[in-house]
Order: sequence, then structure tokens, then C-alpha cells
Amino acid sequence: MKVADMNWRDVEAAAARDPRCILPIGSTEQHAQLSLCVDMILAERVATEAAAPLNIPVFPVMPYGLAPYFNGYPGTICLRVETLMAVVRDIIASLRRAGFRQILIVNGHGGNNPVGALGQELMAEYGDISVKFHNWWNAPATWAKIQSIDPTGSHANWMENFPWTRLAHAPAPEGEKQTVDMAQMKASPPAQARALLGDGSFGGPWQRPDDEMQAIWDQGVAETRAELEGPWADFGHG
Repeated sequence: MKVADMNWRDVEAAAARDPRCILPIGSTEQHAQLSLCVDMILAERVATEAAAPLNIPVFPVMPYGLAPYFNGYPGTICLRVETLMAVVRDIIASLRRAGFRQILIVNGHGGNNPVGALGQELMAEYGDISVKFHNWWNAPATWAKIQSIDPTGSHANWMENFPWTRLAHAPAPEGEKQTVDMAQMKASPPAQARALLGDGSFGGPWQRPDDEMQAIWDQGVAETRAELEGPWADFGHG
């Protein structure tokens, strides 16, 4: 259940009933012809669908993350590492203050991986919270499903092309894009990275059939729900 559909009394009751909650985090960055908000759309949606049958609150998605390599593309919003860490630190402190003790961070953007280390730091600092960091698309079963369909799955190609990340006015190109030299891209400042990437996709097919995408999605939701179900450190209730 989305916190947007709750008031403060609802949140207080939810924390008293169940110590678990979800914080989705994403990014606003170029995704070729797809929405700039792909990563936040996917993180929030997979979190919401995973949490629904368990009646666990999903807090509003963090829309901005770490994406300095895409700064050459208009619309990309890039936080500094210390900014993102400070914001997530404050959010988790607020969730703890509200009574939540088991916090699942559902991440939709690989650049945000430093947040996983922050979760470990906060558990050591507080001693009474359990924080897990979950890259929904890169969890073992979901990643295996992606690889079984097409091992080229990567940024802004077919792997992120879901019906809910597409733009009606910007259909996917036909066919495939030649794979980009990732070593060179990672060694390049933003302007050179844009020149190398062109539309922004890392290469491979721009789109695959929707039934394949739904199979990946179903696995991602199931694996995220399994993370919610445990294991967790237990600090009691209320």
C-alpha cells in the first residue's frame, strides 16, 4: 500500500502492526527513447506490487540518484554521492522514528549501489533496525530470467522497455544497436560518453515481446516479495 494513500494515523497503525516498510529509490536520467524516469517507475511499481498482498507500506520513491556519466544528456538529474547518502540517512532515521524496524530499500538504478553500504553502516549505528538493499532486476532469479531470454540486457535497451516505461510519441527503433565499448564509456567524461552512446542505449535490441517482459516482471515481483518475507533481524514489535 502506498503511503500516498495513507494519513499519519494509518502509518502509526501500520508500524504498530508490522515492523516492515519499503523505500524505493531510482534515478532521473536518459534512457534512450524511454522515459527519463524509468528507474524510479520500475522501483516504485515492483515495490508496490510486491508489498500489496502483505499490506506493507511503500514510501514515495526517491526520484534522484547517482548518474554523473549521463550528465551530457538534458533531463538527467545527478546527485553527489554525499547528497544521496545524507538524504537516505535522514529518510531511514525518519522511518525508524515512526516505528519501522525492518526496512527494505528497493533499488532501480545500478549507480545507487553505495546505498547498500550505508544500510550496513546505519544498522551498526542504531543497533535496532534491519536494513536490506535489493536491486530488483539483478536479484538472482530475476537476472537468470533476463539472461535466459537475451544476455544483452542492459541500460536503456530491451531490458528496461516495459509497457509502463515507454512513451507513446517515441517508439523504439527497429532491430538492434551495436554494443557500445563499455570500458571506453566508463573512462570518458560526460560529453565524450554522450558522443559514444548516441541515443543512450548500451546496445542490443531496443525492444522484445511483451510476454517476455511480463515473465521478467513477474519474477522480479516475486523475488522482491520474498525479500520482504525475510530473513530479518527481529527487534520485537511496537
